[in-house]
Amino acid sequence: MIKGDTITNTVSIEFVSRQKQHSEYDWVNISFQGTRVGKARCRINGDNITIYSINIFPEFQGIGYGSFVVEKLKEVYSDITADRVRPTARNFWSKQGFADTGDGNFVYVNRHSK
Repeated sequence: MIKGDTITNTVSIEFVSRQKQHSEYDWVNISFQGTRVGKARCRINGDNITIYSINIFPEFQGIGYGSFVVEKLKEVYSDITADRVRPTARNFWSKQGFADTGDGNFVYVNRHSK
């Protein structure tokens, strides 16, 4: 499978609003060359986004799709919160530049956004 920067030209991210889905969450569908590889559950509020989960399907894990999605979200949103991060995912969020708030959440404040 492909790792790192190679995936950037072939990964698509589709935002599906909570209104469109009749859901209390916004969703991000993650696809690679037309194949769905995962999804993220979040809430978007203006320039802020709260991520409740990023689920990359098992057969596609470890390739960099989760990191790619987070990097793309950093380009769009000024404040990002990863809500109630599991102990097994703390290292992932730290590597993405997020700070542990001590209450289970990790935050990223983009000082260079729009």
